Amino acid sequence: MTTTITELRELKTGSYIVVDDEPCKIVDYKTSKPGKHGEAKARIVVVGLFDNRKRSLVHPVKHKVHTPMVDRKKGQVLAMVGAEVQIMDLETFETFNIPLTNVPEEFHGDLDSGREIQYLSAMGKHLVTRV
Repeated sequence: MTTTITELRELKTGSYIVVDDEPCKIVDYKTSKPGKHGEAKARIVVVGLFDNRKRSLVHPVKHKVHTPMVDRKKGQVLAMVGAEVQIMDLETFETFNIPLTNVPEEFHGDLDSGREIQYLSAMGKHLVTRV
């Protein structure tokens, strides 16, 4: 698993965080002031990159969390194999399969062999972002 450990106070809206073993993007981040004997709390709303589920967290701002290494890469469509798309990375020439569930509906008709795409790679999973 390619993650780093970060304190919540260092994160902001648009950052990535791991929640329930799923890489997520922060869509809302609010902090409350500390009380007389307490600490400041962070209220965070995240959306999963691969499952689009909305999750929320409340932790002290000193709480340490895992942040995934999210890479944006370019690839080329090699073939459609059943319910998967076979992709070749254009930098490393590695080939892998992406399930059609990780391809937005708007791109399903544009996945012809030889077509270049952009995709996100995080924690061993891939998501097509642009054709």
